[in-house]
Amino acid sequence: MKVWNFNAESNPKEISKKLASALGSVDGLVFHLKHEKNNSITFKMRKRILYAWYLIFQNSIIVNGKLLKSDTENKTRVEISFTQHFLMTFLIIANIIAGFGFLIAIASGIGNSPAFFIIAIIPLVLGIVLWIDLQKRFDRKVQEYKTLISEVLAF
Repeated sequence: MKVWNFNAESNPKEISKKLASALGSVDGLVFHLKHEKNNSITFKMRKRILYAWYLIFQNSIIVNGKLLKSDTENKTRVEISFTQHFLMTFLIIANIIAGFGFLIAIASGIGNSPAFFIIAIIPLVLGIVLWIDLQKRFDRKVQEYKTLISEVLAF
């Protein structure tokens, strides 16, 4: 998870209107805005994932944001966090656990053939490669979201 905090030169209601008008109509993007009781506004956006294989090819980042009214007049504290979609994280963890499970089976003597060793290494390597690729894509997509939000809020 990455966190991005900054101050904006407007009040929370104006910022929420800008975000809703700019991002609410984007095709394929899910944008939810919620007014809290303590004068804060929260929002959540993510790319819509229609099919399971979209996780591999599309952006699977969830953006959670909070607009907080600052003590000074006409300023807003914006707190945004970027997290990875649960299914992508689950896919990587499942592959790594499966690989280690097979390696433990080999070490305990259950499977001692070379084919079983190959079956053990494939999910482990696949999980590690996916994790490295996911980290690179995560950083790139977070930067894209930061650019998009910066352009919408024009600061």
